[in-house]
Amino acid sequence: MRMSADLRDLFLYEAFLYYNPLLLVALMIWLWGVNLWVFAQSSVNYAKVFDLAQTHLSHRDIWRCATWLTLIVPTSMTAYLYLYSHGEVSLAASQPVLLYAVLLMILFSPFDMFYISSRFYFLRTVWRIILPLQAITFPDFFLADIFTSMSKVFSDLERSVCRMVNRQVATIAWFEADSICGSHSIAIPLALVFPYLCRFFQCLRQYKDTKEKTCLLNALKYSTAVPVIFLSALKYHVFPEQWVSFYRPLWLISSVINSLYSFYWDIKRDWDLSILTRIFMFKNPSIWTNLLYGQNWVFYWVLGSNLVLRCTWTYKLSAHLRHNYLTVFAIAALEILRRWQWVFFRVENEWNKMTSKQNLEMSSDMPSEGDRLLDSSNHTV
Repeated sequence: MRMSADLRDLFLYEAFLYYNPLLLVALMIWLWGVNLWVFAQSSVNYAKVFDLAQTHLSHRDIWRCATWLTLIVPTSMTAYLYLYSHGEVSLAASQPVLLYAVLLMILFSPFDMFYISSRFYFLRTVWRIILPLQAITFPDFFLADIFTSMSKVFSDLERSVCRMVNRQVATIAWFEADSICGSHSIAIPLALVFPYLCRFFQCLRQYKDTKEKTCLLNALKYSTAVPVIFLSALKYHVFPEQWVSFYRPLWLISSVINSLYSFYWDIKRDWDLSILTRIFMFKNPSIWTNLLYGQNWVFYWVLGSNLVLRCTWTYKLSAHLRHNYLTVFAIAALEILRRWQWVFFRVENEWNKMTSKQNLEMSSDMPSEGDRLLDSSNHTV
């Protein structure tokens, strides 16, 4: 309370920087558990879609992980704020470092604990995303798509780790915008664009394997995010009049193109709108089935909310718009909610493709009526 208003805002902003990406990760895990619960209630065999082992995590296991993360992240943040406000600066600075270190050790632990098979499945998929040197599978590009919705998380993680490595936690060294970990750092747009580049190269790899032109059109979609990110970052590296007269109009045009192209691809390629609400036809009668299955409002809600959130998505990709960290956090959370909604229909669409292909193969293997009649003439009575 002895701080000035500006200094207090910077202090809270720094604390929020270290912990908000982990809170968004926790939100994504909670929502993924909801996705799995809905799949388990419906006819969608998500384990087969993702080629999961028999020991894969259920929605209850996912929620258990989310619960622990939801508990320890606010606890560490509270300890940071309490220790800093009571003059224990060095102890306060150790809180986010300790939290990040523990989470990394759990994720990479080689010991048979904390769902080792699921952790290694996740890490293998991440490795395949970073280096798409092999044929792209559905889990590969599915997780990469989720990562594009979490680009703000990667950006904040990069800035947090930068300050930890350079010993700037709980100090004023990073207040200078042009410092190595400042708000004008070139590493920010690089971290933002990285998930899109991974997805871009995945599309090129798919085209190499399949020769389908839709892969190139999909790659073009991800490439439209690149000018949005870097034109925004240019604001801090050009004269103000250049930004207003030239670069900002280009940024606005690229933002509109990216939002509308992505929205079109969602409804035209990723989803099958003819079966938009079949995912909510549960095996056992449920209030959710009555509320969601076959309802027109679900159709309009999905289209409308996806379009609006695709447009606001540009906000979190643009570093020059990050004046209010709470607003940015809210928009990043809304993007995660949009992706959670997208997951239902994307996985169901993939499951329907798999079952249709299996049915087609079974029908082609069955002999026709004419073949059966010809074959019967060879029988002796």
